[in-house]
Amino acid sequence: MKDNHVKCPNCKEVFKVDDAVYNNIVNQVRDQQFQEELNTHLDNAEKDKKSAIELAEERLRNIMQKQIDNKDKKIQELELKSKSALIEEVSKKDIEISQLQSKLQQAENEKKIALQTAVNSIEKEKNQLENDIKLKEAEKVNLEKSLKEEFRLEKDHIAKELQLKDDEIQRLKDFKQKQSTKMLGENLEQHCENSFNQLRATGFQNAYFEKDNDASGGTKGDYIFKEEDEQGNEIVSIMFEMKNQNDETATKKKNEDFFAKLDKDRKAKGCEYAVLVSMLEADSDYYNTGIVDVSYRYPKMYVVRPQFFIQIITLLRNSGMKSLQYKQELNIMRNQNVDITNFEDKIEEFKTGFARNYDLASRKFMTAISEIDKTISHLEKTKAALLSSENNLRLANNKAEDLTIKKLIYNNPTMKEKFNNLKE
Repeated sequence: MKDNHVKCPNCKEVFKVDDAVYNNIVNQVRDQQFQEELNTHLDNAEKDKKSAIELAEERLRNIMQKQIDNKDKKIQELELKSKSALIEEVSKKDIEISQLQSKLQQAENEKKIALQTAVNSIEKEKNQLENDIKLKEAEKVNLEKSLKEEFRLEKDHIAKELQLKDDEIQRLKDFKQKQSTKMLGENLEQHCENSFNQLRATGFQNAYFEKDNDASGGTKGDYIFKEEDEQGNEIVSIMFEMKNQNDETATKKKNEDFFAKLDKDRKAKGCEYAVLVSMLEADSDYYNTGIVDVSYRYPKMYVVRPQFFIQIITLLRNSGMKSLQYKQELNIMRNQNVDITNFEDKIEEFKTGFARNYDLASRKFMTAISEIDKTISHLEKTKAALLSSENNLRLANNKAEDLTIKKLIYNNPTMKEKFNNLKE
């Protein structure tokens, strides 16, 4: 026989059935009878469940009742305690109260001692703060005196530096304007003559440089320069006119006012070149560039500033020596029936070289003028910086004089509270 089990879909209880019953259930699973029997089993299971719950509740009530009885018993035992035990307990409480009061009194005494200690500490700190304040006031006074003295010394130093810078700027401006040629107690002619004489023994042994004293033609120049070679051939000859102008002169002359007379004197004295050494028109950029060729007005005429006096003589002498050399070579070539085409090339080469040298000299002069302008600009910037430094020192001095204790403790609650306590 085979054991069969069936599980209830509602209460999940498993039933054991034999083969016949199982087969009967299987056969009748879709019948009404099976449904009714199933409902009966479910009702029975529900009743069993309720009975189990009621039984559990009854057991719980019994347990709770026993616990209540035990509590009541303990309460009765406590109520039955003797009066002496209660008195003893009260005595113990009184002793504890007395001990607590003693401790409280001791704590109160310790509190008073601590308070007195704190008061003494605050008084000491107050005295210390008062001394610190007096010390700070003294330091402030000393600092103000020191700052004022430093400011005065710095101001004097800056004033001296500014004066030195102003003097330097003025000196450079005068140097640029006058090109450091007009010396104290010395006129332009003396300056040029002295400059030439300093080089006469080394650079111009065979040269003639003297004042023009021949006024037979009605006019005369200032100086005549001539130089010849060993065979007596003239290398170069120059008529010089020196013109200086006092800055206080009401009527200002121009360089071109003297061109006609200079050209006339050059022709009258048989000189090849005419040179005007001039301090006129000191602010003219045209004449301040260096050696100025005015041959477009009068042939072989130049205008130079005094610092180019020696340079123009050297350039014209070198040109004359080249020309003399070419002339000698030309004579040799003519004597030998040589083609003179190369001579023309050399003449052109000389002209090109002379123009290049003149251009280089002019550019170097302009470079020197530019550097002087930069130096003046730099010194003026330095002067402006020193003036700004003086202004900053003045502001620093104003801030030092405006310093007060009130401003020092502004937005500083700790220091403010301490000072308020000191006032109290």
